[in-house]
Order: sequence, then structure tokens, then C-alpha cells
Amino acid sequence: MKTLIVVPAFNEQDSIASVISDLKKHGYKEILVVDDGSTDLTKLISQKEKVKVVNHIVNRGLGAALGTGFEYARKNNFQAVVTFDSDGQHKAESLKALLDPIAKNLADVVIGSRLLKNLSEMPKDRLVISYLGNILTYILYGFISTDSQSGLRAFNKKAINCITIKTDRMEVSSEFLKEIKRNKLRYKEVPIKPIYTEYSRASGQSNINSFNVALKMFLRLFR
Repeated sequence: MKTLIVVPAFNEQDSIASVISDLKKHGYKEILVVDDGSTDLTKLISQKEKVKVVNHIVNRGLGAALGTGFEYARKNNFQAVVTFDSDGQHKAESLKALLDPIAKNLADVVIGSRLLKNLSEMPKDRLVISYLGNILTYILYGFISTDSQSGLRAFNKKAINCITIKTDRMEVSSEFLKEIKRNKLRYKEVPIKPIYTEYSRASGQSNINSFNVALKMFLRLFR
């Protein structure tokens, strides 16, 4: 199965090499780093690691970076796409369980859920925000998910072709679920173990910004 690993990255020079190395070690060779207007050495380090790099001239946001990844996958006829965070929160060993339902044609979209297991290992503030995100996603879109804000996802070719990403920023996570429902895609969750470090927490979405994301999701209903 021809699979593309899309790694959106913004100023991740301290982690991007180890993320790419981890993916390669587990046999994933088709890696696309979407450098979202980084002002550090993210692009140069990624190129040195000999993976495909697409560069945004300015920082456009997570949604825009993932949209670029999906466009690349469509143009190059990939059968599956995995979105994989660049801050070291995910491990490549999780991808087999994520991709198995896609390979066996049991699901169109698979999301790695941090909330199916390992709850005690998740920081309490992130646990609260994740639950609130799930509730808001259900209220706005009628979609039930245990981890609506997870960044680790797999999509088959049908999903790649029919999902439309309109938002540029962090609310893209909930938009994916909205698109799954709109297109009647088969959906499955698998448990994953996230890695939380001081670095990954600092580079990820802030708690305060989560409220801005919620507001944007709500306003989008009226567009």
C-alpha cells in the first residue's frame, strides 16, 4: 500500500530529525515534511534527512499544512495518508495498528486515540481540553469521538479524494470529523500512547489558544 506520511512542521529544528529517523527506522520511506513558514533550520534539516519538503513562504497554520499534504497525496496517487506531528509526541511504532484497518479495508479513516488507554499518562490540563474538544465537536457536528483533537490519523484513498480542508488553523482536527460525517466515511479509533515532554508541550497548542479554536469552530457554522 503506497503510503505517504505527512509531517506538518513550524520551527521544529530540535525535533524534526529524530521524528524522521524514527519513521525511517520503522520502514516508512515516503515522508513529506510541510515546512509551514519556519524561521529556524527546520527546512534545511529536513532536506538533509533526504525526505520530500514542501515549503510555505509564510506561516499559514496546521490546517493549511495538512491541506498541502493532502493535495500532494492526490497528485501523486498515494493509496493512504498518515498525519504525524513533528514535535515528537508520536512514535512510528503506533502506525502499524493505525494502518491495519486501512489495509484490510475495514475503515476509511482511523484516528489514534490518546483517551482509549493510558489516561494516567496524559497531563491533566490536556485531558480536560481533550474532553471539552470532544463535547464541542459533538455539539457542533454531531460526531462522537474519544479524541477529536488527535494529530495521528490515517486515511485511505477514498477519504483523501473526498475530504475538503477549508480551515487553515488548529480547528482542522474537528473539521476532519465533520468531513467524515458529511462523506459517510467508515471511521475507527485505535489506542495510542502519546509522548509528553517539556518540548512537545511547549511547541503544541497552548491551553489559551484552545478557546480561540473553539470560537472559530462555532463561528464557522454560520458561514
